[in-house]
Amino acid sequence: MNLLLLSNSSSDAGYLAHALPDIRELVASLPQGAPAVFVPYAGVTRDWDDYTALVASALADTGLDIQGLHRAGDPVAALEGAALIIVGGGNTFNLLGQLRRQGLLDVVARCVRQGAAYLGWSAGSNLACPSICTTNDMPIADPEGFDALGLLPFQINPHYTNAHPPGHRGETRAQRLAEFCTLNPGMPVLGLPEGSGLRVREDKVALIGPHDALLFLGQKEPRAFRPGLLEIPV
Repeated sequence: MNLLLLSNSSSDAGYLAHALPDIRELVASLPQGAPAVFVPYAGVTRDWDDYTALVASALADTGLDIQGLHRAGDPVAALEGAALIIVGGGNTFNLLGQLRRQGLLDVVARCVRQGAAYLGWSAGSNLACPSICTTNDMPIADPEGFDALGLLPFQINPHYTNAHPPGHRGETRAQRLAEFCTLNPGMPVLGLPEGSGLRVREDKVALIGPHDALLFLGQKEPRAFRPGLLEIPV
């Protein structure tokens, strides 16, 4: 498989600007004008046409021909013909529910396994996991099940931070992930800080970006991984 899974899309540099070198590397083998499908379904307060236009503008210099999946007359054919499938961030529950109800979840998984490149950020990265159970989002829509694409054998927690503002009495992110790990002791979770991502080539997974990432597994102390190839116990 050929995947680029980002923690976030926005930064002080601009939309997707921090990830452009990695995105260009992802699509370097694709021909000029290669068809790309953008899945905007994680957008809830963001109009899907506007979302598609934002992504197309940010990736304009890649030469990709980006089409919004919501505008495809035949979504299955659009996905099957895509050289690159892009899945944006927003609300993971809405994203998964839309794909499942339209019968497209398995289509996306099949296309990626058969050679389409995959670019996702935030909710789009959650979607690549076995389930969406380590998303940070509120369950504002019923996705009719939590199982996701299963392109990875482990979970991602995007936007990872363990910040705890003074006076805040709610759980930290690490505490929330410890809850998941208690009930799912055999499933690793990788906390991806802002600016970080995963580059997947076939069965090799590399941590990219300037930050370490924390691996949570069962009752063990979280383990820090530095950027580079990862060996995650699964």
